[in-house]
Amino acid sequence: MTIQTLKNKNLILLETISGSRSFGLATENSDTDIRGVYYLPKEDFFGLNYIPQISNETNDITYYEIGRFIELLQKNNPNILEVLASPEDCIQHKNPLMDLLKPEDFLTKLCKDTFAGYAISQIKKAKGLNKKILNPIDKERKSILDFCYVLQNQGSIPLKKWLSENRKFQEQCGLVSIDNTKGMFALFYDESRDLNYKGIIQNEEANQVSVSSVPKEEKSVAYLFCNLDAYSTYCKDYREYWKWVSERNEDRYNVNQTHGQNYDSKNMMHTIRLLQSCEQIFKTGSLNIRVENRDELLDIKAGNWSYEAVMQKAEGLIQSIEHYHSISRLPDTSDLEKTTKILIEIREDLYH
Repeated sequence: MTIQTLKNKNLILLETISGSRSFGLATENSDTDIRGVYYLPKEDFFGLNYIPQISNETNDITYYEIGRFIELLQKNNPNILEVLASPEDCIQHKNPLMDLLKPEDFLTKLCKDTFAGYAISQIKKAKGLNKKILNPIDKERKSILDFCYVLQNQGSIPLKKWLSENRKFQEQCGLVSIDNTKGMFALFYDESRDLNYKGIIQNEEANQVSVSSVPKEEKSVAYLFCNLDAYSTYCKDYREYWKWVSERNEDRYNVNQTHGQNYDSKNMMHTIRLLQSCEQIFKTGSLNIRVENRDELLDIKAGNWSYEAVMQKAEGLIQSIEHYHSISRLPDTSDLEKTTKILIEIREDLYH
């Protein structure tokens, strides 16, 4: 089953332009996203060939089977509610049966989790991105030696510096764990190379230091502390940072670099828009997806707001949502019995 099949067999119940064009946020470079609803031929629906969703390769055109569409409406999925609340000038085709479904019948207190909850997860991502942009991690990976320190007087110095100053080599060192401590070792040195010490690490990829068998009569030359916790945190940050670098959208990243703000400005624009939609739902009990503050939102997208200002706006909206949610008369969940009757009515009409 393809999008063309849906069109050829007249299976489409709703087709609408969605995304930035329906929100009133389109610019000359904006894509045109299409979302819609279809129904399956009777034999596919009653047989073993139920297909809940059909998309093109780039996912900018997506259609949902009527049963799946209503199931997602029940769950207050923001994308699906926005399709149902599409402005009239964005609707390309609409079967009269779709008039049985009204956004107001599905708006419930669940929207706080689906709209605001998703937006808050995006804010957390933005904070992570902010951290990544402000704290780039060198491609050359540090080794555990960079997290080892030699105790000296009332302080410590990095192991690598200590080795350099004392003209010693890590391969000729031997470590012995010190009882009742974490990460503390007595450090021995084998000038002759006859004692077969294992060195501090056996290779650059080692994720822990090595301990050696040291004769009892040998005297330690220093005490070493290995900060394994800091090394583990670094390894996690390193993996996440370079995974982000490999997967990031370079065009979007370059735009963010150009405007100099430390966040994904397009993503944060939509996050603010989503929070505003959520506030509107609990304030008015309705959903109007065409924004009233286009210039302000496009200003955020252009990177004209500081990271701190965007976060402040988001936090203000979250507080407002909490307030209106607490006094809202919306139901906790939508009426499953009523929704089921509507779906049955639609299907009976389509399969009569």
